[in-house]
Amino acid sequence: MSENELGQKWDRCLANTAVKLEFFIVVFSVVFFKRRTWPIAFGTGGGLGMAYSNCQHDLRSPYLLHGHMIKDQ
Repeated sequence: MSENELGQKWDRCLANTAVKLEFFIVVFSVVFFKRRTWPIAFGTGGGLGMAYSNCQHDLRSPYLLHGHMIKDQ
């Protein structure tokens, strides 16, 4: 695996983690439970778990082609 490809995968993982954390914290804390503190922990756990699973899948699949990498010939 080339160094650039590994760097791109890590960048996608970090961006995915940030999006999932933000979404779950906002949804569970602000929208559903009126700013209580325990939904923040639940949302953080759910977001980190989903992001970890996606990153693990992305890093373990070296032959997966993403749509933006395929060029017309």
